[in-house]
Amino acid sequence: MKRGKKRRNNSYSVETTLIYGRAKTPHWDYSHHLVPPITSSCTYRLDSAQRGAQGFVEFAHTTDEVAVKARAPIYIYDRLGDPTKDMLEETLARAESGAASVTFTTGMAAVSGILGCLTATGDEIVAHRMLYGCTYSLLTNWYPRYRIGVKFANLTSLDHLRHSISRRTRVVYFESPVNPTMQLIDIRGVCDVVAVENRKRSAESRIYVVIDNTFATPFCQRPIELGADFVLHSLTKNIGGFGTDMGGAVIGPAWSRDRLLLYRKDFGGALAAKSAWPLLVYGLPTLSLRTRHQERSAIEIARFLESEEHVDSVTYPGLTSHPQYEVAKRQMLDYDGNFAPGIMIHFTVKGRTPKERRARGERVINYLAKNAYTVTLAVSLGNIRTLVEHPGSMTHAAIPPEEQVKKGIDPGGIRLSVGLERVDDIIHDLHRALGQLR
Repeated sequence: MKRGKKRRNNSYSVETTLIYGRAKTPHWDYSHHLVPPITSSCTYRLDSAQRGAQGFVEFAHTTDEVAVKARAPIYIYDRLGDPTKDMLEETLARAESGAASVTFTTGMAAVSGILGCLTATGDEIVAHRMLYGCTYSLLTNWYPRYRIGVKFANLTSLDHLRHSISRRTRVVYFESPVNPTMQLIDIRGVCDVVAVENRKRSAESRIYVVIDNTFATPFCQRPIELGADFVLHSLTKNIGGFGTDMGGAVIGPAWSRDRLLLYRKDFGGALAAKSAWPLLVYGLPTLSLRTRHQERSAIEIARFLESEEHVDSVTYPGLTSHPQYEVAKRQMLDYDGNFAPGIMIHFTVKGRTPKERRARGERVINYLAKNAYTVTLAVSLGNIRTLVEHPGSMTHAAIPPEEQVKKGIDPGGIRLSVGLERVDDIIHDLHRALGQLR
């Protein structure tokens, strides 16, 4: 926007609102603080029995009570809500173009929360064939006990999705980019298929599209704008950015907030205010700045890896060699509409057999763990430090080895999360590690 140009509705960019949130609001008495204070109390003083009773009446009735929206909530107990969490949730909803957000203790608590709200005994979830290991474990070890069916499908094929949907299907669930293979799923295409199916269904039997957007972050991709119903995040990763606090969030339509709040209250996965505060004050305000820097490094590193003689394949959405590069260009866009392929890279090393590739991949990782200055062997991702890991034996170990191969995980595959270090230093360490394969 040109300097001095009049703004319609006094609107500001999303990136600016991630710093300020709603500067003035009746929901909390923080309008005179430059930085929001941490709410340290787990319980709240009530002026009368009547006020306490009113607080319980109003809890999880926020979407249909106009009067409740016009003033500060009656806070009762941290598990129900507190000002710090509420401010974070408002800003997260804005970041993802959603109407409402509810935070949880971890990303997996967020996964459990939204699936718990949308499914019941006898229902079915259609999920992409490759998922984060703990999500896979949740769906295969625990959901069968509740008699909730799970059908794994190749969601890169819209025809396969159509044939996988049954009358019991209530949720289509996937990640894009997929952890760890960096495969992409056409979000709008999936949503269009589900929309056609939903026209044949009642409101009670409709299907919801739920997407784990942790890898992309709302800076790089906003699935709700592409037709998705719900988005979830592990706030521990890119949004937190510094690896100091765990958290999760679900973003969706306004009606879902009360249901998610009730689920969080009863199952107990409430995010602590002390963890919400760094995400609100440090994580979201710096998300755009960090991601832009990391993306510039990621494309250089991906191109370097493609040129290395010992590297067999590199999968990064910013490379024209990515099998779904055109999909990436359509759906991975920052707030200004620029291509934003993210900070995650997956690559494999050469080897004649799966066993040899795994052994050589482990040699690279072990060398980095012992000798690299800028690349750290650790799980998690989206950190200011560059992190490397071996998905087959670490983050996706819950998936049996033979299933990993069927689902597309190469035994020697290496996942790289690019940090804020100078890119030449990262490449130097990777070049030395790959040189050990000579």
